[in-house]
Amino acid sequence: MKMSAAALSACIAFSQGACAPDHQRSALRPAPTASLLATFTVPDADLPTPLVIVAYGDMRFTDESETGASVPSVRRALVAKVASEKPAALFLNGDLPWHGIAADYAVFKDETAVWREQHLRVYPALGNHEFSRCQSADCLNLWWGAFPPLQGRRWYSVALGSKVLGIVLDSDAPLLPGSEQALWLEQQLGAMSPQVRYVLIVMHHPPVADLADGELASHNPRANEVALAQDLARIAPASHAAFMVSAGHTHNYERFFRDGVTYLVSGGGGAHPYPVDRGRDDLYQATDFPNFHYIRLTMRDDHMDVEMIRLQDPASAAPREWEIRDHFTLNPPR
Repeated sequence: MKMSAAALSACIAFSQGACAPDHQRSALRPAPTASLLATFTVPDADLPTPLVIVAYGDMRFTDESETGASVPSVRRALVAKVASEKPAALFLNGDLPWHGIAADYAVFKDETAVWREQHLRVYPALGNHEFSRCQSADCLNLWWGAFPPLQGRRWYSVALGSKVLGIVLDSDAPLLPGSEQALWLEQQLGAMSPQVRYVLIVMHHPPVADLADGELASHNPRANEVALAQDLARIAPASHAAFMVSAGHTHNYERFFRDGVTYLVSGGGGAHPYPVDRGRDDLYQATDFPNFHYIRLTMRDDHMDVEMIRLQDPASAAPREWEIRDHFTLNPPR
C-alpha cells in the first residue's frame, strides 16, 4: 500500500499506528495501550520523557488585516512558542478559523508551517466559528481538508501511550444523555486500560465557567455541556485516572475543580480578549488582562504538572515575553 506525500505528511502529524496499512497496524500498536478503542494511537516507544502536551484555543486565524476579531502578532507568537515546546501532542480546543472559510484555513496553514516542519501531532476540536460563514457540510469539508486523518469524524480519541487518553469532543453536536456522542464517550471511557493515569477531554464550549451577564451571557455553560459535567461527576470519582477538561469559547483563562474533575477555560489563542467577572469557585483570581496563553502539561513519575504560560507583552509589535502565571498538579487516585 502506497501513500501520497500529502497523505503521509498528514499521517505523521497524528500517529504511525493510525496511518499504517492494515496488515502493519498490529505491529505498530503498543502493548499495553491506553485504550483498544482509541481512534489514534501513539506507542509509548514514540513518546519522549518527560511527556509534554500543549492545549489551547480560540485563535481565529484569518487575514492579518483583521485586527479586531483576532491579533495576528499574538497568534504568531503563540504558534512559535508552542513549537519551541516540541510537545508530543498539541490539542486545539476550537475556533481555529474566524469565518470557517477557505481563506482562513490558508492563513492557518501559512502561520503554522513550523508545526508541520516539526511533524507535531495536532488534534483539533470543532468550535462554533468553524461553522460561521459556510454551510455545515462545506465547513466540515474545509476542516477535514486541513486535518485529513479526521475525515468523516467530528469527535475522536487519542491514546498517548499507556497512561494518557485524550478525548476530543464536538460541542456543536449533542452531548445529552442518549446522544450518539454521549454513548460513544461512555464506550471510550469504559474501555480504558487500568494503566491510564490521566484523561484529557478537549472541547470548545465549557461545561464549567464563570457566569457572565449582558452580551457575554451567551458564553455561559449550556445544557449540552452541563450534561457532560453531570456524567463526569458520576464517572471521575470512581475512576483510576485523573480527569481534566480543556475548553475555550471565553477568550480568557479560568480554572475550577468540581466533582473530581479539573475544568479549564483556555481561550487565549489570539482572539479578541473577553473580561471575566471571577466567582469564588474560580481557582485563578489574578486580575491580569488580557490573558493570551497556552496550557503546558508535563507528566512526571507520580503526577502531571499543569502550567498556564501567559504572554506578558501582547501590545508589542513582536511579542516575546512569557511567564508561568498559574501552576497546579493533577494527581491520579492512589
